Amino acid sequence: MSRTTYISIPSGLEDLYYGSVQSNSRFILPRIGRKVTAFSRRQRKGMSQKSLLPQVAAAWNALSDQQRSDWATAAAVCGMKGWNLFVKDKCYRIINEIPGNATPSTLHQALVGKLYIEAPADELKIIQPHPSSYYILQKVTGKKAMYEPVAVNEPLVLPITISLSFKSDLVSQGGGSFARFYAIIRELYQGRNIDHEHIINLPLSAGWNTQSSAFYGTYGRYTSYALYFWLYNVRGSLLVDNIKATHSSQNWARDTKCDDINAVFSKTFYQVPKHWAAITLPAGASYESTYPPD
Repeated sequence: MSRTTYISIPSGLEDLYYGSVQSNSRFILPRIGRKVTAFSRRQRKGMSQKSLLPQVAAAWNALSDQQRSDWATAAAVCGMKGWNLFVKDKCYRIINEIPGNATPSTLHQALVGKLYIEAPADELKIIQPHPSSYYILQKVTGKKAMYEPVAVNEPLVLPITISLSFKSDLVSQGGGSFARFYAIIRELYQGRNIDHEHIINLPLSAGWNTQSSAFYGTYGRYTSYALYFWLYNVRGSLLVDNIKATHSSQNWARDTKCDDINAVFSKTFYQVPKHWAAITLPAGASYESTYPPD
């Protein structure tokens, strides 16, 4: 039999109590732990030495007004400010020992998704389902590193437009090879579920560019859809960013900035689906988020 207990906080001590302790492991093994609010001189020195902000700030201050404007333009594409995107990008360059600054682009920003195939694999297929309701992981407002599952209702209202930025470096391994980004949209019509494929065929070799396509539907009621990437009978890499599935004046694609396309959520957030789940992933095939080469 389970046993519960509680404490009664004396009046007037609430602020002191909540300023000293915090909830730990809220979902699996709830408990109260000490809140770290003061750091020793040694700890503060270690944190400042690990921080990359002094290097990033020096690089930002060395930029011209036009260069800062270019960063602001690129950042607007992914809903960020120019300084924030520069910090994110520059930190990845420092960590990966890449000299200099990146050239800001409206086609891709900082991390991108990478789909890669090498021998013996010749196929890769991943999916992002969009049922009418599901959960996402959302940061708790006012907390530095706290997240919570949030229920999302996504009524599908056509038209739906799918789009992406991409760079492909793929080599055909024979007949029937292709690279695709597409949606399968489910229609309920006269008691039947009818699936419509809406495909964007990607060239096997292309520099960074964008493609988009809209689906307007027919007569039935559209209930759900799923997004797919499918590489078939090819080898090489496909880089993607700024993935969108727009309907009802909103982009519903998860991890649209491709910060972690192969994210694995802990058991604490078991109800949150992966951003992209593997359908076909043989040995030699992989997908992840990465910092793209210059």
